[in-house]
Amino acid sequence: MTRKKIQMKRIDNTTARQVTFSERRKCIFKKALELSTLCEAEIALIVIRATGKLFDYGSPRARCLIGQDLFFFVLLVKFLELMDAVGEK
Repeated sequence: MTRKKIQMKRIDNTTARQVTFSERRKCIFKKALELSTLCEAEIALIVIRATGKLFDYGSPRARCLIGQDLFFFVLLVKFLELMDAVGEK
């Protein structure tokens, strides 16, 4: 049985939107881990909610290469750049 293709649009219901975000965030982090493992790729992933909350994923080797403190510094800088870009719109 084939799944129905859903139209990509903003979810109006706040609770449903939060649940969907949480589920999809877990899935994308899992896919990043799989890609890192299968292809020996270094992956760093940043997800920022509309509320400004930041979520990150870094493959183990990427975290070692960058260093834990530097990794979070890079995340912070990227977050601030994105917030400035949003403020300019």
